[in-house]
Parts: sequence; C-alpha cells; structure tokens
Amino acid sequence: MADIRGLYAITDPTLIGGERLLPACEQALRGGARLLQYRDKDSDAISRFRNAQALRELCHQYGALFIVNDEPILANAVKADGVHIGQSDGGVRAARELLGEHAIIGVSCHGDARLAQQMANEGASYVAFGRFFPSHTKPQAPGADIAVLTTALPVPKVAIGGITPDNAGQLIDAGADAIAVIHGLLASDDIESTARRFATLFPEA
Repeated sequence: MADIRGLYAITDPTLIGGERLLPACEQALRGGARLLQYRDKDSDAISRFRNAQALRELCHQYGALFIVNDEPILANAVKADGVHIGQSDGGVRAARELLGEHAIIGVSCHGDARLAQQMANEGASYVAFGRFFPSHTKPQAPGADIAVLTTALPVPKVAIGGITPDNAGQLIDAGADAIAVIHGLLASDDIESTARRFATLFPEA
C-alpha cells in the first residue's frame, strides 16, 4: 500500500495559475508535502496534459506522490501515481481497470463512514473526509463531523476542507493520516514555510 501520510497539497488555478504553478508546487514540496494533487477545472486539455507531466516529474524529484483530480484518463496518459475521484467520476473499479492494480485511487466520501467502508471494499487506496471547517474552495460543500476520522478502516483517511496549520492538529489526533490543503497552503505569502508548519504536525516529522 502506498504511504498516504502527511501534507497533501492540492493545486488551484485561481491561486497558482499559469507560470506560478510549478514554482508554487516546488515550494510546497520543499516544505515537506508528501503528496500533490493536480486539480484544474479551467484549463484546456493540452495545457492540463503538459502541466500534469511537469508536475509528475517535479513530484518524483522530491520523492512525493503525484495524483490527478477527477481524470483517470489523464492520470494514465502522464503515468501519474494515481487519481482522486468523487462520487460521479466513474467509480473505483473503472479507475482501477484503467490504471492498474498498483495505482492509487482516492475517493471523496464527505462525512459518510459507511460509504468510506464501501469504497475501501471496492478497492480504494484511501478515502477523503470533509469539509471540516469553512472552505474557500468549496464553501457550499456539506460539513463533516471530526468524529468520522475515528472510524476504523483498512485504508488511510485524508481530511480536507478549510484546514490551516492552527486547526490541523485536532484532525490528525482524531485519526487523519493525511491533511489535504488548498487555500490554507497556496494562499500563503510563504508556501514553503507554511508547508513546513503542516509537515511538522505529523509524528515522524
């Protein structure tokens, strides 16, 4: 099983679009991000392919895992480490058939522990719970109770939604194996320093 643990950075073109994408992601990786997800709903297919290729190379230079959001076909094309899907993105089995048995398949489960168990049974590599706090990226997303992170599952649990270095500790203490962050990291004036604050919250840091 892939080591899904630590700071999980997620890109946002409104925060680090265009030429800022690679430098900002490198700052996050230098600060200790262990996973990076390419999330881009706005760019055209050619740009997404080129960005994903470049980010995969960058992640592997830093020993981090590279995940593509929502697009198993793009993840396969650039040989990403895996894909993160929602409940309307084709399902775990379809992604697994395309990407292979060793690929990382992450699934959003909101605040639903039963759904998380089902996704794990279907072959998900990790499940994501959230949002736990008010979110800049998805302000209308349903809230999740921190207690869901105490659920015993056979796969790692990722927490997402409004997370900052000041509130992340309680999620880790509750059982989150990784903390997925967008605005709380990439809107920072010093991404590398903020990433380091997140990374040091984990026991092995």
